[in-house]
Amino acid sequence: MAITKIYIIYYSLHKHVEYMAREIQRGANSIEGIEATLWQVPETLPSVVLQKMKAPPKPDDVPVISPEQLVEADGFLFGFPSRFGVMAAQCKAFFDATNSLWETQALAGKPAGIFWSTGFHGGGQELTALTAITQLAHHGMIFVPLGYTFGSGMFEIDEVKGGSSYGSGTYAGDGTRKPTELELQQAFYQGKYVSEITKKLSRN
Repeated sequence: MAITKIYIIYYSLHKHVEYMAREIQRGANSIEGIEATLWQVPETLPSVVLQKMKAPPKPDDVPVISPEQLVEADGFLFGFPSRFGVMAAQCKAFFDATNSLWETQALAGKPAGIFWSTGFHGGGQELTALTAITQLAHHGMIFVPLGYTFGSGMFEIDEVKGGSSYGSGTYAGDGTRKPTELELQQAFYQGKYVSEITKKLSRN
């Protein structure tokens, strides 16, 4: 059986996006024929700043990716925290380093989903996703939104829940909040959903 490779590429300062990424990986790997791998983008902040921000250590089991490795994947899920309604600078710096891939349109036609975390309701649960699509468009990648395929979980109003029709998401709050069970379920579902679409496209 042919293997379809999904790269889940993220930046996470206080682990909220990492929690989501790991659940997305679980969902993706639940699909037969899918090989989903976690990757981190390079950190741009100096260690002294990370210490002052009380950032936990980066995980040892998730390697740092370089732009040229993107061509190895059949599909992607990109995750990031929001900074003033756009992706964190670390992720933007990574995309800025993909110029040679853009010149050759090496990623054109490859499907990609996005996921994120924000501090609170006004922190960009939809805007962060919307502004991230520009990175995919310039590379010719095919954006894969969730729509409302997640079902009743999309309409939850009795509890705080991140995410939207663009993809899965969570709220960090003051930094102590962790993704809820429903948010993790949506992340798991997104991993499956994007993987199934990528699998179909890569075999045609």
